[in-house]
Amino acid sequence: MYLLFEEAGKFLAGRILAEADASTQVELDSGKRVKVKKANALLAFDKPTPQTLIASAQAIAPEIELELAWEFAPEDEFGFAEFAKDYFSADADTAHQVAALFRLYEAPHYFRRAGKGRFKKAPQEVLQQALAAIEKKRQLQLQIESWATELAQGRTPEPIAQQLYKILFKPDKNAAEYKAVVEAARNTQLPPLTLLQNAGAIRSDYEFHWQRFLFDQFPKGFRFGAVQAPPPPADLPLAPVQAFSIDDSSTSEIDDALSVQGLGSGEVTLGIHIAAPALAIQKDGELDHIARARFSTVYMPGAKLTMLPNEVVQTYTLDAGRANPAVSLYVRFDETTLEPLHYETKLEQVNTAHNLRHDKIDHIVTQEWLTGAPATEAPAGEQVPVPEELIALQPQLAFLFRLAQVLKSRREVIRGKPETFNRPDYTFRLREQESDFPTGSEIVEITTRKRGAPLDLMVAEAMIVANSHWGGWLAGFGVPAIYRSQHSLAPGMKVRMGTKALPHAGMGVASYTWATSPLRRYVDLVNQWQIIAAVQHSQTAALVAPFKPKDAELFSIISGFDAAYTAYNRYQNDMERYWTLRYLEQNDIHELDAAIIKDAQGGEAAVVRADSLPLVVRVMGANDLARGARVRIKLGQIDLLALDVNATVIARLDSAADHSTNDMDEDDDTPLSESLTIAVDLTPEADATTSTSTG
Repeated sequence: MYLLFEEAGKFLAGRILAEADASTQVELDSGKRVKVKKANALLAFDKPTPQTLIASAQAIAPEIELELAWEFAPEDEFGFAEFAKDYFSADADTAHQVAALFRLYEAPHYFRRAGKGRFKKAPQEVLQQALAAIEKKRQLQLQIESWATELAQGRTPEPIAQQLYKILFKPDKNAAEYKAVVEAARNTQLPPLTLLQNAGAIRSDYEFHWQRFLFDQFPKGFRFGAVQAPPPPADLPLAPVQAFSIDDSSTSEIDDALSVQGLGSGEVTLGIHIAAPALAIQKDGELDHIARARFSTVYMPGAKLTMLPNEVVQTYTLDAGRANPAVSLYVRFDETTLEPLHYETKLEQVNTAHNLRHDKIDHIVTQEWLTGAPATEAPAGEQVPVPEELIALQPQLAFLFRLAQVLKSRREVIRGKPETFNRPDYTFRLREQESDFPTGSEIVEITTRKRGAPLDLMVAEAMIVANSHWGGWLAGFGVPAIYRSQHSLAPGMKVRMGTKALPHAGMGVASYTWATSPLRRYVDLVNQWQIIAAVQHSQTAALVAPFKPKDAELFSIISGFDAAYTAYNRYQNDMERYWTLRYLEQNDIHELDAAIIKDAQGGEAAVVRADSLPLVVRVMGANDLARGARVRIKLGQIDLLALDVNATVIARLDSAADHSTNDMDEDDDTPLSESLTIAVDLTPEADATTSTSTG
């Protein structure tokens, strides 16, 4: 005897070995023995064999027309054997009975299960709804197949084009557009990205990276709505100084300016003047929400997305030729020893006399010009005249340079070792750009600036003075702020953000905030609110500041800022890498000199940094070379979607005894291109602006 039974939604049959009150032991055709509960046993039979029975039933089942079967089925519940006799004939054999079981079981929209081998036909209204849903699903599947066919033939259906970045990076796996891409990728055996590129869905490599970034970070768009810039307070006193800023020509958000008073008197006062949007932007107001939604300005070659609307930026930027609201830190130094004598923070208006642009005067404001040459003369070999404002500012700039050198050396004593600037800064400029945002077709120019140039050093050291002083000053009042700290310079010790005034080993200071770029970074805006409260309320500032001690909102801001700032920096790095690869193409460059910054280990290729471009790549053929070795590499195919280029070492430029890692930077952390994370899963389912890089 044989037994047909159900197990885990499947119908099986086998030879009966033994029976008990509650179960039957059955041997399947495979030889496997199973214990079948009486509740799961459906039909005992003596012929044909189980394998023949199931095959015959599966062949007969499709002959049963479900609509006709439903029409003539009894209203009350019934068994599959009864149904077979009514549908086929009164003497329906075992194969026809089992065929009826299979057919009824697979059509739950027509017949509902009512118990072991028993069914009841569905109500008409329920059936109509089910059939409509089935037809809709069928039509949807036909649409998916049609779209998949178009993709395979090299065309992109419009619905897929509209959902492209969602499909690739944050898909709804139940969406027809996603399923069409999956089906087409399987049918063509192509990676989804290649499939879509071949089908014209990706209009350009640059557009792909730009739209991907907007999809990730600005899904609702990056344009500002209509906003009104709040006017600065009318009662701010006018400072008796003439300040000047030092920025790149592309800088529109001029956050900081400097002034120098008292030269030759024995005591010189350095003024560090910071744009003060926090004087008018209210916490939890409309502009606060806008700034907090972005957290920072986004920079990229050829464009930027500002943290604040342009109307606000233009109202509070430290433009030359007008008085601007500012939070000013005045530090009085002994002119001979350059020891700080007094610190004072003020809220005021500051006349900005000059907006100096370092890319236009770097070649003039050199160490030689600052320390020796007459103010009216350019450095040796220069044939251009020195602008009048530089002639007037030369004594102040010379003092600032001398002060910056001393401040840096003092920090280095605390730091424990000197800061090194072995790599240049790279500046990207796009020519033939016709709109606010590049298209990828522009001509890119990449120029270098020596890191730690005099003008950079002056600004950097002044900002360190302000950020470190304000950090300790706020802590003294018990006013919370957002700090940056680093426990030590040991490898792996990263800079962290928090609300405690802890030392920053990398800077060599006791505490360090970010408070000097409030037009560009939300953290600086937050800290400026706190500084203003400390100026206005002194010892009671902790009680009235926008953020109180142990304010949990500060931790939320830190978390959000860190995530956004990391994403923005990654995109800037990606776009600088994109334009570097375009530079190679545009200038037909196939070979570069480079230095190994990571030797080949554990089967991974070595990593090199190019000497003359901000480019880091993996290379083959460097298995025997150590970090620091200098090589010449040959470049292969460039992939602008993956932001990658193949490279092979073709020559050693030094001997093993020549190279040293001493000239390598402390942190060789220039990012390689990251592999695109495509969310399309092919696993079958169960049912003219500029940008500067540090290379």
